[in-house]
Amino acid sequence: MQYVRRFDSLTLDDVPLVGGKNASFGEMIRELRPLGVQVPDGFAVTADGWHALLDGAGLRSKLHEILAELDLSDVDSLRSCGAAARKLIRSAPLPGKLVEELVQAYRALSAQSGEDATDVAVRSSATAEDLPTASFAGQQETYLNVHGSEALLEACSRCFASLYTDRAISYRAERGFEHEKVALSIGVQKMVRSDLAGSGVMFTLDTESGFDKVVLVTAIYGLGENIVQGLTNPDEYVVFKPTMTEISRRLGSKELAMVYDEGGGRATRNVAVPDALQRQFVLSKDEVQELARQALAIEEHYSKRAGEWRPMDIEWAKDGATQQLYIVQARPETTHSRADRAKLVTYRLKERGPVLVRGRAVGGQIGVGPVSRLDSAADLHRFVPGSVLVTAMTDPDWEPVLKQAAAIVTDRGGRTCHAAIVSRELGIPCVVGTGDGTHVLQSGQHVTVSCAEGETGLVMDGALAFEREEISVAELPTTRTQIYLNAANPDQAFHLASLPVDGVGLAREEFIVTNHIGIHPMALVHPDRTDAATRAEIERRTRGYPKPTEFFVDRLAEGIARIAAAFYPKPVIVRLSDFKSNEYAGLLGGSAFERPEENPMIGFRGASRYAHTAYAEGFALECQALLRVRKDMRLDNVIIMIPFCRTVEEAQRVQEAMASHGLKRGEQGLQIYVMCEIPANVLLVDEFAQHFDGFSIGSNDLTQLVLGVDRDSEMLASLFDERNPAVLKALGMAIAGAHSAGCKIGICGQAPSDHAEVAEFLVRRGIDSLSLSADVVIESRIRLAQLEATLGRNPA
Repeated sequence: MQYVRRFDSLTLDDVPLVGGKNASFGEMIRELRPLGVQVPDGFAVTADGWHALLDGAGLRSKLHEILAELDLSDVDSLRSCGAAARKLIRSAPLPGKLVEELVQAYRALSAQSGEDATDVAVRSSATAEDLPTASFAGQQETYLNVHGSEALLEACSRCFASLYTDRAISYRAERGFEHEKVALSIGVQKMVRSDLAGSGVMFTLDTESGFDKVVLVTAIYGLGENIVQGLTNPDEYVVFKPTMTEISRRLGSKELAMVYDEGGGRATRNVAVPDALQRQFVLSKDEVQELARQALAIEEHYSKRAGEWRPMDIEWAKDGATQQLYIVQARPETTHSRADRAKLVTYRLKERGPVLVRGRAVGGQIGVGPVSRLDSAADLHRFVPGSVLVTAMTDPDWEPVLKQAAAIVTDRGGRTCHAAIVSRELGIPCVVGTGDGTHVLQSGQHVTVSCAEGETGLVMDGALAFEREEISVAELPTTRTQIYLNAANPDQAFHLASLPVDGVGLAREEFIVTNHIGIHPMALVHPDRTDAATRAEIERRTRGYPKPTEFFVDRLAEGIARIAAAFYPKPVIVRLSDFKSNEYAGLLGGSAFERPEENPMIGFRGASRYAHTAYAEGFALECQALLRVRKDMRLDNVIIMIPFCRTVEEAQRVQEAMASHGLKRGEQGLQIYVMCEIPANVLLVDEFAQHFDGFSIGSNDLTQLVLGVDRDSEMLASLFDERNPAVLKALGMAIAGAHSAGCKIGICGQAPSDHAEVAEFLVRRGIDSLSLSADVVIESRIRLAQLEATLGRNPA
C-alpha cells in the first residue's frame, strides 16, 4: 500500500512517516508484545496521505495565506484563522487511492477481529508529536467507537482538519514548530471495550516531584477520554519500582463514565456511575501490579533505545469482555525528563493566609495574582494576563491563555488531566479537583496558589510573600557526621527525596494519625464504646473497608511506606506514636478511652502505653501497619523507635509485645532504637544499650526534664534552653555512653536545627548523626563540613 501501514510494520525510526504515536504502537507490538505488553492491533495512514490530500486539492498556498493573517495575541484572530483552515481541509475530498487503501485495511482488521465491521479508535499522530521536549497532548482530535467504512472515512477527514485546531496552532507557534513542516498521520486501532470496565493513565515517575522510583497509575470507569479531559476525579495507585509493591492507593470520586452510545446518534455518551461503584476501586492489587510491570518494561525499552533515562506517559484500558489489560498509548514524559537533576529548586511561603479551597497540587511552585474566573472557552477573551485562571476544567482549547496565567485552579480533574499536564510543561502552579473553586473564588480577588505543601494544593486569601531557592546539589560537600531529615508529612516525602541527606532520623506517626486517620485507634477496635454520633462518623470515614481497624492499619502503613520509599534504601527511623493523653483525647472517639491527667507531658505516653491493657489493642494496630510496610511492601529500611521509655523493664515488655505481633528485633534485619529523652536513659545508657540497636536524642523532652521546666509554659519559656550547661553535659554523657556500649547515637530533636552552637557541640563530641528540619539541611551541611575540616575529621 502507498498510504497505509500496519502497526506491526512500524518502529520508532518511522516517526517522520507516521508520527510519534503510531511509531510507538509499532515499536511496542514488535518489541514488547513478547514481554507481555499488550497493544491492540491497527494501522496508520502515513504523512504521505496528508501530503496527497494537500497537493491533490491545492491547499498549501491557501493555508499559507490564512495563517499569514494570524495574530497569536488576539484570541479572535486565532479562532478565525483556525476555523478557516479547518473548513478548507474538510471541504477537500480524500484522495481516491487513500480511500481505497483505508477501506481495504479496515476490512482486514475487521476480519482479524472476526467481524464484518469492527469498532475502532481513530487517533491523530502529528509528525512533531510525542517528542521528548513536547507532548502535543490533546492538540488534535480522537474519535472513539467508529464503526463502518463510511464513518471511518468521515473520522479521518475530521482528524486531518484537526491539525489546525486553535490549540494546535497556538501550541506549535509557541514552541517554534513551523506549521507547514508538521504533517498529520492517523492511527486506526481496534477499540478496547473499556466502556465495560475501566481505563486510565500511568507515569513511570511521580508527576509532581519527578521522583523516579515509583509508577503512578490512575483509573476511572469507562473510556479514557474523561480522565484526560478532567471530567472526573480518578483513583490513584502508587507502585514502588525497586520492590514492585503497591505502597498507596487513593479513592477518586469517578462520577461519570464514558460508554458506547448503543443505538444512539453519537459514538459515545457519558453516564452517571452508581454510588456503590464510586466507593470501590477500579483496579485490584494484582491488576495494578501488572500495569506497573508493563509500564516498567516500556520505560526500560525506550530508555535503552534513547541511550538515556526516558520516563513514560502511558494510557491503558481494560477490556470488560475479556478482562485483558491493554496499552493504548505511550509517549515520553516531557517535564521532569528535561529538568536539571543536579539542581534543587524549592518554593516556600514566608507568610500564611486563610485557606479558601483545597485540591490536588500539581508541581511544587507558588503563584500569586487576581482571580480570572471563566465559565467556558468562549470567555477566553476576558482573561487578564498574569491572573489566576479559575474554571471548572480545561481542555486543549484553553491553551492560548494558559501560558499567560500565574496559576490554574479547577473544580474537577486529577493529576493526569489536561490542566495538570500543560501546567507542568509551562512550569506554573496548578490545583485541580477543588470541587468548589468556581463558587468560592471571585474575579478580581487576590489569592496565593501554593503547590509547595505536598500533595494538597492550597488557595489562600491575599497576595502572600514567598521565596524561591535554587541550589546545585552536586556542589555540596560531604561530611563524616551523617545528616538525616526530620519528616512527618507523607505527602511531601517524594519532594524531599532529592535533598542531600543520609536518611530519615525521625518519621513521626502522630502526623499520619492526625491528618490521614483522625480516629482514636481504640475507637476503631471498640466503636461500641463510643456514642451514636461518633459511631456514625466512624462508619462514614471507614466505608469501603472490611472492618474499621483495617482503615487505621491501611492508612498508617501507606503513610509510613511513602516516607520509607522516598529515601530507600537509606535508613528511615519511624517513631511509634507519642501522643500525650490530652492529644489522644482530641482524636475522634478519644474521649471515651482517655482519662484526664494533671500533667500529660510526663503521664501516660510512650512505652508505658504500648503494653498497658488500656492501649494494647491499639498498639497492635500500629505493629500490624509496620509489619505490612516491612514484610508485604518489602521496605526493610524501616527502623522502629520507641519513645519515652522510662525503665529497662518497660523496654523489655514493649519488645515482647512487638515480637508477638511479628516484629522481633534481629529478624529480617529489624533494628529497634530508643529515644534518649529522659535522664534515666542517660544515666543507664549501658543498661538500655543491651536492648536496643541505637539511640536518638530527643532534645526537647531531655531539656525540660533536666531543667525541670514545662516546655509548654509561657511563663517559663526563657528558662527552656538546650544550650544550658546542664543539658549540654547530659548530651555529652549520652554520646560517650552510647559509643562505649558500641551503639550508634544521633539526635532528632529541634536543638541542632535551631541553634548552630548546639550542632557544633554535638559534632565535637563525635555524635553519629544530626536529624534536621528540611529548611536547614543545606546550610547545615555546608557549615558542618567547614567545622569538620577544622577538626581534621573530613571523610577520606
